[in-house]
Amino acid sequence: MRILVLSQYFRPEHFRVNDLVDWLVARGHRVEVLTGQPNYPAGRFAEGYGWSGPWTEQQGAVRVMRVPLLPRGAGGGLRLALNYLSFALVASLVAPFRCRGRYDAIFVHEPSPMTVGIPAAMLRWTTGAPVLFWILDLWPESVTAAGGVRSRPVLAALHALVRWILARCDRVLVQSQGFVPLLRERGVAAERIRYLPNWAEPPGAPQGGADWPALAPGFQVVYAGNIGASQDFGTVLAAAERLRHDPRIRWTVVGDGREAAWLREEVTRRGLADRFAVLPARPASAMPALFAAADAMLVALRADPLFALTVPAKVQAYLAAGRPIVALLDGEGARIVREAGAGAVAACGDPAALARAVLELAALTPAQRAALGEAGARYSARWFDRETLLCELEGWMSEAAAARGGPTDI
Repeated sequence: MRILVLSQYFRPEHFRVNDLVDWLVARGHRVEVLTGQPNYPAGRFAEGYGWSGPWTEQQGAVRVMRVPLLPRGAGGGLRLALNYLSFALVASLVAPFRCRGRYDAIFVHEPSPMTVGIPAAMLRWTTGAPVLFWILDLWPESVTAAGGVRSRPVLAALHALVRWILARCDRVLVQSQGFVPLLRERGVAAERIRYLPNWAEPPGAPQGGADWPALAPGFQVVYAGNIGASQDFGTVLAAAERLRHDPRIRWTVVGDGREAAWLREEVTRRGLADRFAVLPARPASAMPALFAAADAMLVALRADPLFALTVPAKVQAYLAAGRPIVALLDGEGARIVREAGAGAVAACGDPAALARAVLELAALTPAQRAALGEAGARYSARWFDRETLLCELEGWMSEAAAARGGPTDI
């Protein structure tokens, strides 16, 4: 099939859509990508990219078409909104001229913003190709939860925009079963909804120890990923304060994000620098070594009704890696960790419960913790196997193409 992938983010930005594109190419499909100039998470254009392009790249067998956008900068509300809108507007204007010919399917990757659905609707109209829209971040709920938007007129406008986008999708794919009732309320028929959870990407080649500093001795609770308001590091720090007199417990956070500077300042202000390390983001190829050094992997979200419906992608990554999990989660994410028997769970926003969960894992023997990791790996193989999920997606693409007249080639 000839497939167009529409995503505001793509390599060198690290998102799961990169792995999807590689898999589709390996399966023999012709894949093109329409995306923006890379600027996540630093907020400035990646080296070699900018206002002067490049506008077209050949990444192996994949033709990557880029459009200009305003970089996200420090990630403040106005700048972020302009980043989202600039991509949606420019992509909508140029897509009909850059994405020519017949496509069998248009796959839309939406980790946020949902405004990526605007150029998707334009492309569906100009090409006649079916749109499969993968919702990883549900709007407008996430705008309220993560962005703090409370204006009724703004939220009403976003509700209307979301309904307009969803009405122009042939298949709506959801990363969590918890999204389904909300989509049904917004007029999406059950037969158009498919469940596509995150899968664990294949690990990169481990990097040498010289590139990864040795973690401090003790029981290491490790977090790897975005450092933002949604991750509720206030509760994590409060739990660390409760455990500061336990010489075993160490915390290591690896990543970047809007709250990274604040987190470093708070660690110093609270006198936790000897127990709580905040390290810069590392490439995916460094993650196997980091995971192996951890005694427990931390996943955390702030208490919010939307987040209770969401399953953070790192849950699947930790399960597949076979590492014990300490989860500051409610709802779907908490259910999966408990059902897998892969670790300890604390309710969102409860530092005392998080401290107890950490102590619970620290009290286990290495063999007992290894058994938790093995249980998680078995659960991952059953429910989040990469090959199984992507083959299902490939089938849905073929199904949607057939409904529109059949694929150009298979």
